Amino acid sequence: MSFDHLQALIKAKKNPTVAGLDARIEYVPEHIRAAAFEEHGVGLKGAAEAIWRFNTGLIDALCDIVPAVKPQAAYYENLGWQGMEVLERTIKYAKEKGLFVIADIKRGDIGSTAQAYSEAWLGTSQVGGTACPVFDADCVTLNGYMGSDAVKPFLKECTERDKCAFVLAKTSNPSSMELQDIVAGDRLVYTVMGDLIQRWGQGTEGKYHYQALGAVVGATHPSVLKELRYRLDKVFFLVPGYGAQGGTAADVRFAFDELGRGAIVIGLAAVIIGQVLFGKLFRNFALKLLAVSIGAILYYIVIQAVLAMGLNPNYLKLLSALVVAMFLSLPYWKGKYFHAKVKTGGASHA
Repeated sequence: MSFDHLQALIKAKKNPTVAGLDARIEYVPEHIRAAAFEEHGVGLKGAAEAIWRFNTGLIDALCDIVPAVKPQAAYYENLGWQGMEVLERTIKYAKEKGLFVIADIKRGDIGSTAQAYSEAWLGTSQVGGTACPVFDADCVTLNGYMGSDAVKPFLKECTERDKCAFVLAKTSNPSSMELQDIVAGDRLVYTVMGDLIQRWGQGTEGKYHYQALGAVVGATHPSVLKELRYRLDKVFFLVPGYGAQGGTAADVRFAFDELGRGAIVIGLAAVIIGQVLFGKLFRNFALKLLAVSIGAILYYIVIQAVLAMGLNPNYLKLLSALVVAMFLSLPYWKGKYFHAKVKTGGASHA
């Protein structure tokens, strides 16, 4: 199954993180925006082109460091058909660079609609007897709270095309408890969903003993991570909520099995560090990409240190402070690469 491929990439790069490609136009460096707007106009086409150029730069910087990327479809839908065309190009480019692509679509429908979604994102569309790949992601995220009818069409594509899918189980957002923590008989709703995911995926185990259906389990609930890791021994985990939402390296360690396998942590913060914080200090885009890479390396070092050596997660704060101090000192010896004045700004991510 495709999770075998993902696990092999994680092992090869010694990095269990996936980088989010969730670019909004305001996150794109100003000179890239300006060039795209000059060529394509200030509008949806110009914005989509700017994001495409930025995405390729990020992929080029990260492809030797991270095993996977996760474009969130909403950011591309936000730009209409032009954005969706860029998403298709981004997925193709990332795969050409050897990256595993998780399309974060969170689809949840039934019948022919679910079948159409699954064909679009994992399979092919039949046109005049010709099978035409559409987005052709390696993996998708799904909302299975409509039951197996919402998942089976995707599972069919997974088994036939060596793909995989993550199904929401216990999500990282605070209001998840309104539904997912409700008592359902002798279990909570999230455990019911976890059990269903493992049951639906029976018979699809691969080389590493993980099924084609994985589960989304948030880092903001470490006790749940630990509980579900023990309970769902054949289910691969996608772990959101690290960093800005409050999850720590000490929390995410519970997502992995005794061999350090079976999970990948969403490392959006690594990209945000480079493009929003450090990126604002640099004039040269190549140096901005270097900053992104360093952010990803820092993220990997912290996770590996905590997981493998049992270090206190407070080392994250120390290492982050050291990196920030290093970058803030660079103007004194590399002043020609920096703006004289740095505009402040930022963005909020859920």
